[in-house]
Amino acid sequence: MHNHTMKFGVAIISGGAIVLGFGILFFLQGNSVVGPTSSFMYSNPKWIGYGESIIAVGVGIIVLGIVASLRRPKS
Repeated sequence: MHNHTMKFGVAIISGGAIVLGFGILFFLQGNSVVGPTSSFMYSNPKWIGYGESIIAVGVGIIVLGIVASLRRPKS
């Protein structure tokens, strides 16, 4: 049973890492670091804030995944 919980935790961590990656990308685009200059996100201060929020959500999901993978099943 513990192996199932561990796999579930890893899946949550993976999803959180993807969300975190998108947040970083949006943050960097808003700061004019990456992306095509023709993008509506490029050099757009709103996307700096959106990116920060998405990063926070991604970190939260990763923390939940870590907690879920470390949790011991009830015997």
